[in-house]
Amino acid sequence: MDLVLRVARAPEAGETVMAESLHHLPGGKGGNQAVACARLGGEVQLFGRLGNDGHGQALRAALQSDGIDVIGVQTDAQAPTGVATILVDDAAQNRIVVAAGANGRFALDAPALSLALSQADCLVAQLEVPLAEVLAAARLAQAAGCRVLLNPSPVQALPEAIWSLVDTLVVNETEAAALGGGEVGTLAEAALAAQKLLGRGPARVVVTLGAAGAVAADSAGCRHHPGMAVQAVDTTAAGDTFMGALAVALGQGQSLDAAVQRGIRAAALCVTRAGAQPSIPTAAEVDASPLPSPWSPL
Repeated sequence: MDLVLRVARAPEAGETVMAESLHHLPGGKGGNQAVACARLGGEVQLFGRLGNDGHGQALRAALQSDGIDVIGVQTDAQAPTGVATILVDDAAQNRIVVAAGANGRFALDAPALSLALSQADCLVAQLEVPLAEVLAAARLAQAAGCRVLLNPSPVQALPEAIWSLVDTLVVNETEAAALGGGEVGTLAEAALAAQKLLGRGPARVVVTLGAAGAVAADSAGCRHHPGMAVQAVDTTAAGDTFMGALAVALGQGQSLDAAVQRGIRAAALCVTRAGAQPSIPTAAEVDASPLPSPWSPL
């Protein structure tokens, strides 16, 4: 559950500022990406863990309202539902702190996941559940011949075993820098980071760059996909929306470049609205949006 505080600016160390508003909104990286996949045309089953509390009941109901299969969402009798405190300032930038709660105690139901993977185009994973469970899920996906799309966020060191299991790695600038071992402040640096990450095993790497778009890298080289000029209100869930759009497009057989462009269009719509899941657009809305500028090689 996202506790969203709107502020004129984020406080400095030791400073207290007044919030303009507080909203409780459905969120969580796995939840957001599941909703994005569902609204953008995918059939989605979510695996995760909620507490036996009001937040958990509200999140489960919200997921079901988007047509998401929640049979794999466990209920934890001891731990509360995970919570994210999000500061959104007048520049539409966010600062997020997550308390994992029940998600930190997620334990993979291997038979149930294996059954789901046998009918799936891709496994989409994040790191708000234990990394060991993500690795186990990726191994099951490989055994089922199902591609793995990994968004390693919140970022942490990844075990060597996971790199070769990942088909498509999606990272933002901070994550690319942490995992690629260098600064990512320019397009050239983003391309270098993407190539380094590609060398570790994934077949494809996408570095998202906010308003600057994204860099896509695969065996054909690196390309820059420009962003789209919009009036941003709240950037929360923009990355998750991009991930969902990318996953659905790849599942539909589109090329990496077409999928990245789809992600940019969806994320551009997302940032014009407040909140995480409330801001995620539908496929019809993305279809009606402008096309981004053509990509260029790097």
